[in-house]
Amino acid sequence: MPRSGPARSGTIQIAQPIPDEEWAAIAPLVDEIEGLKRERNAVVIAHNYMTPDISHSVADYVGDSLGMAQFGAAADAEVIVLAGVHFMAETAKILSPERTVLIPDLRAGCSLASSITAADIADMRLRHPGVPVVTYVNTSAAVKAASDICCTSANARAIVESLGAPTVMLLPDQYLAKNIAAETDVEIVIWPGACEVHERFTGDDIRQIRQDYGDVIVLAHPECPPEVTAEADVVGSTSFMGAYIAKHTPKRVALITECSMADNLVIDHPEVEYVRPCNLCPHMKRITLTNIRDALANRQYEVTVPAEIIAPARRALDRMLAVGRKE
Repeated sequence: MPRSGPARSGTIQIAQPIPDEEWAAIAPLVDEIEGLKRERNAVVIAHNYMTPDISHSVADYVGDSLGMAQFGAAADAEVIVLAGVHFMAETAKILSPERTVLIPDLRAGCSLASSITAADIADMRLRHPGVPVVTYVNTSAAVKAASDICCTSANARAIVESLGAPTVMLLPDQYLAKNIAAETDVEIVIWPGACEVHERFTGDDIRQIRQDYGDVIVLAHPECPPEVTAEADVVGSTSFMGAYIAKHTPKRVALITECSMADNLVIDHPEVEYVRPCNLCPHMKRITLTNIRDALANRQYEVTVPAEIIAPARRALDRMLAVGRKE
């Protein structure tokens, strides 16, 4: 059984992700979950923003939302337990329609995904006739189905430019769209959605980190406002952040994203100090070991997507994958 976990001082991550006393407290629950996984022929797939007690004990895969869905589709399992938020569970269902997909807490939503609907996409098409619609994977299944192609934060520019159009709608994250607009000659039509975690970061936050911690490498997520990404050393997705740290092993790094990202990276790179201006996603934090256990034990809560939504949503995802995922 994997064992790891967090001891921290201030904003600097300094020790193992799960201390011995915490492991002793959760070990019976972890053992119960592992037994239920075998009994149900299930896998637990977890987002990078899950807490270490989930990521480093019961998760069979930890990654971004698309990677999670792809792992679930490739796994030899009848049941997928999605340790993340609802749109991620829908994406897993789109790629694995024959599987049972469970989310441990139905309240685990997303401010960005809820900022736009399929009706909004239809209205945008009327206002911008002939302009292709690129939707971020951080959206509902219905929104994906209403779009032409999906993108991730890692491949958004490549997807936008692959369409060969002078103007593209990049929805719904306004900050991702603004950051991509600064990198490309394609005119970007923007929707006023935002992630409630990343939109709270400011340029002053980055300047304060540099003042307090000196030789720190600042990695910012492209869902952050442009004033933040302009102050960062490197801008990239959660998968990019992990790959960057693995390649460069900076002495000290500030991750301008959800706080648990650093908790999960410290086990692989304990030599790196993690400065964390700690913004937490309240929806991600609804997922716990206890409700993962309950989801498996009671087969709750099943996530379904209508067949008439699955087909066009899958088409938008497949079109993205055909372009290739830029890391």
